[in-house]
Amino acid sequence: MGMESSSLKQQVALVTIMSVKDIRPAAVALRDIAWDRANLRIALADNIASKTPLMDEDGGILAAEVFGWNAPNERWWADTRLALSSPLPRACRYESEPFWVNAEGFRTPQPNRYLEAIDLSNFEKRALCRSAIVIPVHLPFGQIGIATYAAADPTRLDLSAEYGEHADALYLLTHRFIAGCVKALRTRQWLPADCQLTKREVECLRWASIGKTDKEISMILGRSHATVRFHIQNAGEKLDAVNRSQTIFKAAQLGYLGYAA
Repeated sequence: MGMESSSLKQQVALVTIMSVKDIRPAAVALRDIAWDRANLRIALADNIASKTPLMDEDGGILAAEVFGWNAPNERWWADTRLALSSPLPRACRYESEPFWVNAEGFRTPQPNRYLEAIDLSNFEKRALCRSAIVIPVHLPFGQIGIATYAAADPTRLDLSAEYGEHADALYLLTHRFIAGCVKALRTRQWLPADCQLTKREVECLRWASIGKTDKEISMILGRSHATVRFHIQNAGEKLDAVNRSQTIFKAAQLGYLGYAA
């Protein structure tokens, strides 16, 4: 157990990124670790909402140059529609723990009724694999990354053994790698640093986020219409938002508004 823990620590160090120049060697290390652990091939994206594939310091596309997805039927990174059409990134919007999946369904550590509603018809064509271990990476500001680990044998349907033995380690390694890439590549600050909303501002924004008007919020909270408007406007100034919609959006990105489970 001690040796295994030490080995994992060493692997985490290899995929840790401190600057842009570390991205490519860390990607090579992650590729080799996945192969050495269970003959798994990696496909990953730092942001499922972005059309731009993950690149290294020199603009090299990691999916092609490091992870080897170059065959005509493997160039998933060139398909800008994949995040919307594939069930794998779609599932990552509803699940934060590692899971494995094939056409027969999702296997997760705990039941997730949202995944049960995802259409898996024509799975191989839409997911570009027959089965995969999937690592969702939920990052600050609502960004979601994803890594899929597919067996070297493309005919494999059952990855339960690999999932049981390696999923937790792959989650740690993947999260460290993708989070490091995002921090190293971030060049613009979209949200104000250390923004702190008051309890009353959060209350007003939570009601506004589900469509309540200022008048309705004032009745719910027992405050005047002007007071509610003041709290929402004040929150907008703190968040550097240009209007009510952006105030709600930015507050949600920072985790102030919560969600219904």
